[in-house]
Amino acid sequence: MTNYISLLKNNDLKATIQRTSILKTIDHAGHINIDDIYDSVKEQYPTLSLATIYKNIIVMQENNVIIEVPLNGEKSKYELKKEEHMHLICEVCGEIKDTQITPATKEALVIENFRLKASQINLFGLCEKCQNA
Repeated sequence: MTNYISLLKNNDLKATIQRTSILKTIDHAGHINIDDIYDSVKEQYPTLSLATIYKNIIVMQENNVIIEVPLNGEKSKYELKKEEHMHLICEVCGEIKDTQITPATKEALVIENFRLKASQINLFGLCEKCQNA
C-alpha cells in the first residue's frame, strides 16, 4: 500500500486530507478522470468543491506526484507517478493498460543532439475484449 503522506512530503507538498483522498482514489482506480475523482472524494467529504479537486490535481502534477494521461476526445485521466511505462489505450471502451518500455523502445527514443528527460508514450488501438466483440 502506498503511503500517501510520505509521497506528498517527499515531493515538497503538505499532506492535506484533500490530497491524500485524491491520491487514494487515483491509486485504487489506476487511471481515472477528474469527474470520477470528484464523485469518489465527495462521498467522504461532501463539502469539497470541484475547484479544490482541480487545484490539487494541478499542484500534484507540478510536483511530480501524479501524471496526466491525455485521451483523444475525452477528459484526461490521472495516475500516480511510477516508473516509466507506456499506455495501451482502447479507442472503443477507453480501458488503459500499463505496459513496460522495452530496451528496443528505449533505443528508438535516442535522438541525436537531444537529451530525453522523460517521456509519455500513449498507443491507441483496440483491447483484446473489443477485438473479440
